[in-house]
Amino acid sequence: MRFTYQARDAGSRIREGEVEALSSDEATRKLRQEGLYLLALDEVKTEAASAGLGLLQKRIKRSDIIYLTSQLAIMIDAGISVSTALEGLARQSENPRLRALLEQLKEDVEGGETFSAALEKFPRQFDKTYVNLVKASEASGMLARMLDRIATQSRTELETRQQVKGALMYPVAMLLMCIGVSIFLLTYVFPKITPMFASKGLDLPLPTKVMMTLSDALIHSWYVFVIAAAIIAAGVCYVRRQRWGRLAFDWMWLNLPILGEVVRKVTISRNLRTLATTITAGVPMLEALELSASVSNNLLYEETWSDVAERVTAGQQIHEALEGNKLFPATILQMISSGESTGKLGQVLTKVSDYYDREVATTIKSATSLLEPIMIASMGTIIGTIALAMLLPIFTLSSHVG
Repeated sequence: MRFTYQARDAGSRIREGEVEALSSDEATRKLRQEGLYLLALDEVKTEAASAGLGLLQKRIKRSDIIYLTSQLAIMIDAGISVSTALEGLARQSENPRLRALLEQLKEDVEGGETFSAALEKFPRQFDKTYVNLVKASEASGMLARMLDRIATQSRTELETRQQVKGALMYPVAMLLMCIGVSIFLLTYVFPKITPMFASKGLDLPLPTKVMMTLSDALIHSWYVFVIAAAIIAAGVCYVRRQRWGRLAFDWMWLNLPILGEVVRKVTISRNLRTLATTITAGVPMLEALELSASVSNNLLYEETWSDVAERVTAGQQIHEALEGNKLFPATILQMISSGESTGKLGQVLTKVSDYYDREVATTIKSATSLLEPIMIASMGTIIGTIALAMLLPIFTLSSHVG
């Protein structure tokens, strides 16, 4: 992104110009580093943006960061400096935002900052785990190896996330199709045949009366359904932001039939892999536990790991702190215990997380095979009920005519 600025320098002279940055905050920070006092800052609108095409600008995807990390690992391992590697990747990048990010990282590194400190300025692209692993590898002189490990871990997590999303796509698509077909039948087909029933003066069956009422409401009071949906959505968002609401939703996800097991295994795998990677990298145990808590995306697991960190501070071992916790199977506690006793906790946790990744893939396939007949049966029941409500009066009319 480009910004035009008007600023006052140390001699109180007004200066104007342009600056490239990822955001207005970053542009302001750049100008302050040059000793300028900012008076005005405006983003330069390109022709595409002014034509309403700004939304088409490429975003920095998670896959972009994984590719960047992997390439950095190869280049640094080959003896290329960090700043030179960043410059080369920036020239190759076709994504303007990614190129600007790489150029800013290069400037910060050349300005004397460590690579981890430069990464810390972009928390949306590089989370705490990423930054802390890079920081630990800088201290041990193993940056290339750590970047390769981060890329491998991130790629595994991305693949798992895509598998989960793929498993959820089918039931969501079936649900939307069912809703669409039901609305079509009730708002288009039903109103075409109800006048015929009314003209015959038939005593309509209860299912038909219910569907006629629902059809009339959808046609003449559709805004009530829209308002109700908006209120429900707003209510869910509000509840989700409250701690008790988040606890309730996270508990619900863990206990959902079929999908709950997938969510549980994905969370455990992410926790253990993060803990294994941070411990192996030399990150202090308490900080490693905090990082494991932060990647949970589930408040129940997050609070569990925070509690483990407190107990470890008090002198307990990890398997002792997790003893009796229903979120983790007993086999995991046994594996952690053996890892702690042999001093190979990082290796043991890596193997356990690999096992759970394989289990996630198997569980997703099983969940998908179970969801398909359930969704087909549910869709058939709903649409069949509507069709039956339309056919019952016809059968009644036929019997009267006979």
